[in-house]
Amino acid sequence: MQASVKRPAIFLDRDGTLNLEVDYLRRPEDVSLIPGAPEAVARLNARNIPVIVVSNQSGIGRGLFGWEDYWSVMKKIDELLADAGARIDDAYACPFFENGQGDYRYDNHPDRKPNPGMILSAAKKHHIDLERSWMIGDKESDLKAGRNAGCRTALVLTGYGKDVNPELANIVADDLGQAVEKIIANGYL
Repeated sequence: MQASVKRPAIFLDRDGTLNLEVDYLRRPEDVSLIPGAPEAVARLNARNIPVIVVSNQSGIGRGLFGWEDYWSVMKKIDELLADAGARIDDAYACPFFENGQGDYRYDNHPDRKPNPGMILSAAKKHHIDLERSWMIGDKESDLKAGRNAGCRTALVLTGYGKDVNPELANIVADDLGQAVEKIIANGYL
């Protein structure tokens, strides 16, 4: 039996990269996709490149909202993307952090970015070649998680991106659309 061929993927941070930054986004009515993001995701979908969201969700760990709220926001994102003919192939979220409440209190959880746990789990599930994959985000922790997983990284200047050292990324882009354009134009995918 032949082993399945691994393929590259795009790992995306959610808040500030795919959708506008809203502190502790928990309500579907507060979701707004960043202009150009749906088209960028659709462009990746057309190339059969898996698009996987990996997101720290300390709001769950803080008790500010629950998993039902998180999934209702993701459903809204899915609907908005579908309107543009785009889709997310999978989504991972980490509620654990050092100041979490109850079971969510966990110092340096392997899934919490900058640790690569969510990316590594997704890579195993979806047969992803991490060396050919990209992590795109607006925070230093996104870039470090990508590097820690063996991916290339792209910093977007949306969300908190303008506050991040651009030297931490392989490429810097104004937004997700430009990041995908640069990745494709340079033959990385």
